[in-house]
Amino acid sequence: MSDRVVVVSAPGRVEIREEEPAPLRDGTFRVRTLYSGVSTGTELSYVKGTNPYLSVNWNPDLGLFQPGEPSAGYPVTRLGYMEVGQVVESRTAAVEVGTVGAMCYGHRTGYLADPLVDRFVPLPEELDPLLGVYVAHMGPICANGLLHAAADLYGTDVRSLGDGVRGRRVAVTGAGVVALLTALWARHHAAASVVVLDPTPQRRAVAAALGLETLDPQAVDPAEVLKTRWSHGPGDRGADLVFQCRGQASALHLSLRLLRPQGTVIDLAFYQQGADEVRLGEEFHHNALTVKCAQIGRVPRGLAPTWDRERLSAETIELLRAYGDLMRSSLVSTVVPFDAAPALLTALAAGRRHEVQAVLAGPG
Repeated sequence: MSDRVVVVSAPGRVEIREEEPAPLRDGTFRVRTLYSGVSTGTELSYVKGTNPYLSVNWNPDLGLFQPGEPSAGYPVTRLGYMEVGQVVESRTAAVEVGTVGAMCYGHRTGYLADPLVDRFVPLPEELDPLLGVYVAHMGPICANGLLHAAADLYGTDVRSLGDGVRGRRVAVTGAGVVALLTALWARHHAAASVVVLDPTPQRRAVAAALGLETLDPQAVDPAEVLKTRWSHGPGDRGADLVFQCRGQASALHLSLRLLRPQGTVIDLAFYQQGADEVRLGEEFHHNALTVKCAQIGRVPRGLAPTWDRERLSAETIELLRAYGDLMRSSLVSTVVPFDAAPALLTALAAGRRHEVQAVLAGPG
């Protein structure tokens, strides 16, 4: 039986292609996809044609985008990073047939994996396998944000993922999946206050259903509200920490306005259109603020290998144990058949449809 693979053949054009599965060989295993989560940030940037890899060259040695041959082009044949699969064949003692695990191999109905190359995170039997879409990559993205907050306070002496939020006033800009998972983590690790800011009523409703406090930044000046509420002393008001999770320059500007003097923004957003609205001559300068990018490819300097991707996945499983039922009922907004992927992705990219977390259901 052939595998079906979601492919972006051109901007705005998504299709499903048939692909003959690679033969099983010694040391490998094959999974059948149960669920594949959709990322409305990174994935849709390929559907829209706005991902920087499509227009410029990425030099990994220098860490620079430079003119030249684009690093990626169409067709994009590996889209997605939130998969849950069940092992159906195995020629390695490392992975047993029947095991359900989280992986990152893109939207496809089956995959031949090599345990020396591909991460496979077995899921606890009591965990809803649909929630496993967060375990391999999306959860660690958010956990790495908390890890950066902890390193901002304690350097290399980080003992717990909650070290950077415990007892602190925390704001989260955005109410997409990254923002909501991050906010749940901050609450789970005993932040003194957690407030989620997003202009979209539907997303604020999801945050409220998860038990999170929300503010509408278009109805009030949230910086004035929170700085009035959160006082640390004379001339010292605002959030200890802001997790910036919305890929809009205006959201980063708002994040800076929310902070107390010498506070830190942990930035988890992807600014596909740049950040022209960020005014570094205002609060950033006058309050001596810090912006740290928590990019999943890098844990804070000095914390590897203790805090590796496996540990961040384990932390994700613990969060799912605590909030899984709420997340399943409130955060996952739609589950569609795998073959509906082209229609779903093009509608999301065009703004004809809005989902917090869409999941493709595999044939298994």
